[in-house]
Amino acid sequence: MLEWVAGWSSEPPDEGDSVVILCCHSVLRPRTGWLFAWSDIRNLVTGDDEPVYVGRLEARPVYVVELKDEPIIDGCESVSLRDVFLNSDEATAAMVGTAIQVLQWWRDHRYCGRCGQPTTFHPAERARWCGGCGIPWYARLAPCVIVVIRRVDQILLAQSVKSKGRFYSLIAGFVEPGESAEQAVAREVLEETGLEVTNVRYHRSQPWPFPHQLMLGFSADYAGGDLVLQEDELLDAQWFRPGAFPAVPPQSTIAGHLIHLMEREILAEEANR
Repeated sequence: MLEWVAGWSSEPPDEGDSVVILCCHSVLRPRTGWLFAWSDIRNLVTGDDEPVYVGRLEARPVYVVELKDEPIIDGCESVSLRDVFLNSDEATAAMVGTAIQVLQWWRDHRYCGRCGQPTTFHPAERARWCGGCGIPWYARLAPCVIVVIRRVDQILLAQSVKSKGRFYSLIAGFVEPGESAEQAVAREVLEETGLEVTNVRYHRSQPWPFPHQLMLGFSADYAGGDLVLQEDELLDAQWFRPGAFPAVPPQSTIAGHLIHLMEREILAEEANR
């Protein structure tokens, strides 16, 4: 299993360092693996496309760079960010996800949001620094809750308007100012489905770089109400028994993990009756 460790450095890449290339909302993939050698692609990088350090894969420094125009590289293919994240091994998904978020931060904070002056590297941590204001600008993370809801021996699965008919998943939404993650779960479920939930409990989290969410995974029990869908968010929502699920996200995603976790819980309880 590959070892990926996210990190920070203000040093430019050396000849033998590796680079993730993003271009036109996709990842460029060489013949093997996901990384290019800096020495092989540095001539494609202009002054505006400076590489940014993101961490180490197998102890080898990794940078990310965005190219405005897709280069002609023999054997190279363009892969969507979502396909990389959903269909790659854990280390690759984490590496590319980190690269996407770091690059987004780098682009968004070239200038100070308070005074408008150009920012520079922070001397001691991953941040853009405004010397005039004396403030750092960190990579933005947006906390987002996602919840699997159980009603006796059924699970609520919903189809988002954004899924384009690909699969059913779980209710999710952003945490708003002034509320806890548990309060966000109850509010989002009520807003999107008309249902009330109880016994909200946390399970795990997952970075979700589209572009900078941190998904907080919960389970909850149905407490009452009838399904009334928020039409601008959901195409459909239904209660499903284990063994009768429609297409759902893979277990590499937090949605898929929560769905199958609850499925196993229901089946285990039924087996012990």
